[in-house]
Amino acid sequence: MKKVLQIAVLLLLTLSLVACGTPVAANVVKSEKPRISSPNVSESDLTVLLEGNSDFALSLYNVLKDDKDGNLFYSPYSISLMMAMAYAGAQGETALQMSDAMKYNLSPDELHAAFNYLALQLAKRTSDASNFNLDIVNDIWGQKDYDFLGAYLDTLAQNYGAGLRVLDFINDPDGARKIINDYIYDQTNKLIKDLIPEGSINDFTRLVLTNAIYFKAEWKSKFNKYATHDGVFKLLDGSQVTVPMMNQRSIFKFASGEGWKAIELPYLGEQIAMDIILPDNFSAFEETMNADTVNQILSAMSSRDIQLSMPKFKFASDFDLKDALSTLGMPIAFDPTHADFSGITDVEELYIQGVIHKAFVAVDEEGTEAAAAGAVIIGTTSMPESMAIDSPFIFLIRDLQTGTILFMGRVLNPAL
Repeated sequence: MKKVLQIAVLLLLTLSLVACGTPVAANVVKSEKPRISSPNVSESDLTVLLEGNSDFALSLYNVLKDDKDGNLFYSPYSISLMMAMAYAGAQGETALQMSDAMKYNLSPDELHAAFNYLALQLAKRTSDASNFNLDIVNDIWGQKDYDFLGAYLDTLAQNYGAGLRVLDFINDPDGARKIINDYIYDQTNKLIKDLIPEGSINDFTRLVLTNAIYFKAEWKSKFNKYATHDGVFKLLDGSQVTVPMMNQRSIFKFASGEGWKAIELPYLGEQIAMDIILPDNFSAFEETMNADTVNQILSAMSSRDIQLSMPKFKFASDFDLKDALSTLGMPIAFDPTHADFSGITDVEELYIQGVIHKAFVAVDEEGTEAAAAGAVIIGTTSMPESMAIDSPFIFLIRDLQTGTILFMGRVLNPAL
């Protein structure tokens, strides 16, 4: 179990949990059923969830590394969680493709219960911590006066503690976008700005699933700022750049193997850590890296006296994950003609219009500050019916309960 948990956090510097966010100025449509505070989840089910999340994290990395040049940073757990809330409304082939691509290797009921259990466990471990900030919010933004199925709302409420915050995508899509972006900006300590780009939400949008994560922690063993000096960092093309390099000597968990070294830097409180893998041949290692490789490296670590030198860094990444998730095996979810999200509503057919993710990380002598946010935008697949009453017509005024026609008439020329 320990090894599995280690995998789950390798690429997620900002461990996350499901939590209800600060209320915003919007009505909330929510199931009356309370969140299940003690979900019945076996250790084997939790292991399957964690292993699946880790497999997805590495699979997504292998796609993103080829699609994006330069630095790369994202939150695989928040993407897994965000997509799980969309998966709750998927049916048929759409659900099968999503479960395969996202590595959801449990039945839907078991999966949602396991996500709930994991979130509650993370919340329990971090609620008493005073040495780091970890704020996570997950929200669902729905079209006002829209008929969302009760079973879908029940799943969100019982397993994710979430209700639908009501906005008007149809009449004011850009206003709704700005409300969501402002909310995410606040929840990420103003690090993630304009999460959803202009034009991503339109009058066909019916549902937006979002999450926001903010993390800030100090190193257990801080770097002395006076020991930071300019140093050489070698690039993949053989050239070099000069960057501020932090230096310290301390006891760290460390491992080395054929073609690589690895080190673990714990944060204050030793509940969260940063794991760094340094390959001799980065391109070759990256090409073959998978969850098993990472697990073996983390398992090999032991405490050693280390003289450490590493760069300070700060950067942001942003992604449109539609192509990446399609490559991983779920293209049908993005197909307006074949997607099946009938578990969300029976009013009209829905599909995923886009999946957006942004992340920021800053590492210095004191510790790490990181934030990530994402949105799954779900919209209708069909054009609305058009009706222009611009020719003679018949009309009725009737009692709806009894069907009694109280008045009836026709209009041949409304100008008379």
